[in-house]
Amino acid sequence: QPFDKIDQVIVPILRDVRAGGDSAVIKYTRQFDGVDISSLVVKPDEIQNAESEISSGLKESIQKAIKNIRRFHQDQLGTTRVVETVPGVRCWRKDVPIEKVGLYIPGGSAPLFSSVLMLGIPAAVAGCREVILCTPPNSNGQIHAAIRYAAAQVGISRIFKAGGAQAIAAMAYGTESIPRVYKIFGPGNQYVTAAKIRVSMEGTAIDMPAGPSEVLVLADHTANPAFIAADLLSQAEHGPDSQVLMITTEKRLLKEVHSEMQTQLQTLPRRDIAETSLAHSKLILVKSLSEGIDMVNEYAPEHLILSVDQPESVADKVINAGSVFLGNYTPESAGDYASGTNHVLATNGYARVFSGVSVESFVKKITFQQITPSGLREIGPTIETMAAAEELNAHEKAVTLRLAHIAGENDGNR
Repeated sequence: QPFDKIDQVIVPILRDVRAGGDSAVIKYTRQFDGVDISSLVVKPDEIQNAESEISSGLKESIQKAIKNIRRFHQDQLGTTRVVETVPGVRCWRKDVPIEKVGLYIPGGSAPLFSSVLMLGIPAAVAGCREVILCTPPNSNGQIHAAIRYAAAQVGISRIFKAGGAQAIAAMAYGTESIPRVYKIFGPGNQYVTAAKIRVSMEGTAIDMPAGPSEVLVLADHTANPAFIAADLLSQAEHGPDSQVLMITTEKRLLKEVHSEMQTQLQTLPRRDIAETSLAHSKLILVKSLSEGIDMVNEYAPEHLILSVDQPESVADKVINAGSVFLGNYTPESAGDYASGTNHVLATNGYARVFSGVSVESFVKKITFQQITPSGLREIGPTIETMAAAEELNAHEKAVTLRLAHIAGENDGNR
């Protein structure tokens, strides 16, 4: 839908939650999720009990994914390095964790516990002091056990039963139960994304506009039609507003991939959702791989799969994409769950300017400088000249006074 139409829906929700707090969130939970709840808070024993509510196989898989994701993200920690720009002038930059962050985890038709890992792990690695999580309740008014278990494994102990734009509003403004945070993270539908953009105009930072999922497959003669069909369907099943595309130099792939998709579609439990998504998706024939790469960079997909010969050389030409998957044996599903990279990525063309979530997303960088008297003598005249040229005389005087003081001290020591 056009943004102005979505805005007409979300603005009253944001306003109501800001004024009404918990009661407004509960009202919209009843309206949009179809469930009556009396409290937004997930109790500590509900989080602890999650371990006994899911299979040992799923717990083992979650632990393996945590290990890979943590390993990749720990390598992103910055180091503080002091740079002496001129003798006596030292500058450095330090990473400082954002104190209070809120994580939004989509629920709806599928409990995306993997997103808990993708957001909770970098928040923990960064060292954020307060991490809260909002996710919509199921039809029984509960949070899926896998979400509760994943949260506990990455150190999140404050979980709230809130979804949609009302959850974003609650984290941005604060309610009786849900604390206000400084930055909101997480993917969501078009209403969640629009709500994030709206609150970011009012002082709450957001990770990025991470809306309905996208995948683009760039394929040549080496591509496997069955693999491509599976990759396209893996995104189509996310939701009816997901977008899937294939760009190929091979005319035969258009028919073969389409045929494979129809065959595989019949076995999907989420077939109806995938079919709705496929109705506005595209299979595109281009004359050359170079033309295909140009289209990729113009579209800026959230996920890009390179099913081509020598994918490394093609990857070097990619400048706009959220996450890139090289070769026929690198499915997009790997990045969604357990390769180690983060799956919270910019959509709707925002990959031209936004990076995916990383440890850096959870820190702010503070710069420091320290100048000795000799250092100020070195750069002082430069500052005075530039400040005077901009007619900012107080700036100039702040240096002139110090230089005069330094000169007087030196005269007194002679």
